[in-house]
Amino acid sequence: MSSSKLVGKDMATVDTTRPVSVVQEVSAMTTALEELKKCANPECKTPAEMAVKMETVGVTKAKGDFMTLSILGMLAGFFIGLGAMFCTLVTTDISVGFGLTKLFGGLVFSLGLILVVIAGAELFTGNALMVGSRLSGKITMGKMLRNWAIVYFANLVGALVLVVLIYYSNFWTMDAFKVGANAVAIANAKASLAFWPAFVRGIMCNILVCLAVWLCFGARTTIDKVFAIIFPITAFVACGFEHSIANMYFIPIGITLADKAEVLKAAGLAVNQVTNLSVMGFVNNLIPVTLGNIVGGTLVGAVYWFAYMRKERAADMMAARPWLQTILSRQLEPQKSYVDAETKALVAVLAKARDDNAFLSKLSDNSHEALAGYNLSHEAKAALASGDVRWLESKVGVLDEPLRAWLTSRLSQEKW
Repeated sequence: MSSSKLVGKDMATVDTTRPVSVVQEVSAMTTALEELKKCANPECKTPAEMAVKMETVGVTKAKGDFMTLSILGMLAGFFIGLGAMFCTLVTTDISVGFGLTKLFGGLVFSLGLILVVIAGAELFTGNALMVGSRLSGKITMGKMLRNWAIVYFANLVGALVLVVLIYYSNFWTMDAFKVGANAVAIANAKASLAFWPAFVRGIMCNILVCLAVWLCFGARTTIDKVFAIIFPITAFVACGFEHSIANMYFIPIGITLADKAEVLKAAGLAVNQVTNLSVMGFVNNLIPVTLGNIVGGTLVGAVYWFAYMRKERAADMMAARPWLQTILSRQLEPQKSYVDAETKALVAVLAKARDDNAFLSKLSDNSHEALAGYNLSHEAKAALASGDVRWLESKVGVLDEPLRAWLTSRLSQEKW
């Protein structure tokens, strides 16, 4: 047998003449095992890991093309409308008391967000969490607003498509027109809200919706996500808070039924009592509710970003926005180690390694040359050269998953 080959009974032949070291193979296997361990871990992600996930998801959403965002946005509007339709049916002519009626309505409305999260769709209110990516400087304000605008109007189209289908299905005639009567009553109450109550209810609604989405960032299974969604969504519906995308179904379906004599009779309403059910009434509701949803959702994203990401992203933020230097430097004064010169240099190296393939290759092949000119200690250079992920994360915080995987599998390779 040739000495240049190793042959095992249950192993493939390995040619040692090729430039592949045993250490490299072991490193690759170690990386694969670590990834497998993460997938098999039954524990939910920690809040710090959820914050990184929020940031990563926001970047992905910002990169979405117009057609994809439009299609997924229409699906989300349709899905939320299905939840609203289900809620209307279940709360029709129900005799279990005020609180339980609201509870059951909220439970079945959860169908909408469950479909959005698990089936896959783009929902305007949930996308308010993109503020986390914006605060980290990972996306521009323009890209975030572009996503919101495309998704918002796509949500409207999807909801209106469902309104048309429900109208022509005669769904509203069920139970001697009582389902239609309930739809009109719900829509009329929403369209009659004054600006400030609608605005504040919009804030409260999207705090709960974005908390549901936030909890899903920590989930590892479909069942985890379903339970993460149910309670916050049930709470917002039961409490009567206002969701702009749900109202894109609730109010238009009420408008289409407001001139049906049988429906008004079943609802016990006269024509002059539903005058707010008009296009203008719809717009007057959407404006404050949408603004409130934006405030509530971005508040959730910003609070968790400041809680878990501000220290790790401080150097990036100050480099991109010089006017933040004074504010963040003062805020981080007790933890100067996060923003000292070496940490800034480490952030610069890692950011370049993530975005510049040529630099990445050079860092792997000749770290001494690649790191020349950076204000790094011997310890920091050694950590970069050896792929000491734990040491690096102790200095700059949790690394992006692609860069972390690369460090583990490539920088840890020993050069022979």
